[in-house]
Amino acid sequence: MKTSIIALAFAAFAASGLAQAADNATTSAAARTGQSVSSQFGASPKTRADVRHELVRAQKDGQIANLQTLYRGS
Repeated sequence: MKTSIIALAFAAFAASGLAQAADNATTSAAARTGQSVSSQFGASPKTRADVRHELVRAQKDGQIANLQTLYRGS
């Protein structure tokens, strides 16, 4: 009687382990697919000139000064 209960418990643990492994494999495959799609259609990289232009515009608009007062603290 105890042997059959132990065998049944072992089979249940093995089945749940296999189900979890299959779920993890499906999740990681979906993550890889999402990464490859995002890298193909992601935002184009900015050049130094683009970043510099945004910085100058933010300084002229007063956004940088506002951030400095916001994060100055007490």
